[in-house]
Amino acid sequence: MNGIVLIGFMGAGKTTIGGLLAKETGMMQIDFDDLITAEIGMSIQDFFALHGESAFREIETRILAQTLTRPEIISTGGGIVLKEENRQLLKKMPRVIYLKTDPAELINRLQADTKNVRPLVLSKTPTEILAVYQPRIPFYEESASLVVETTGKAPHEIVTEILAKVGE
Repeated sequence: MNGIVLIGFMGAGKTTIGGLLAKETGMMQIDFDDLITAEIGMSIQDFFALHGESAFREIETRILAQTLTRPEIISTGGGIVLKEENRQLLKKMPRVIYLKTDPAELINRLQADTKNVRPLVLSKTPTEILAVYQPRIPFYEESASLVVETTGKAPHEIVTEILAKVGE
């Protein structure tokens, strides 16, 4: 069975939904943040500060190419779609799911999340967060084979909808 790749902005629920999908399908979950942190040997925030976003995106592309052939649940980072090369890699996968979330709900989730440090939205206003999110929307839509609206839905509802649509 082919894996499932989850894409979407920070706070869309990729890690949460990925974990639940893994339990339901018996597949392993691969979380990009964990893979990248292991690869770089430091936090993503520290890597951004030391090496910048461009260096981070190069590592992200290499890891994406390595993981796409694995029959697992892959929870990507929110910026995975920024590079054309990554979008082309994603389009080769049969089940790339964009977890689409209303911007207001995303902002609420990001502001409430004190556990995850996200360098691109750290100390940003809602307007600044939207300025990061909105240009990515067409890239998420272009890369996805399936769009699942998550706004106002509980994680188990989203998982049920995904499994019904991918034929599990």
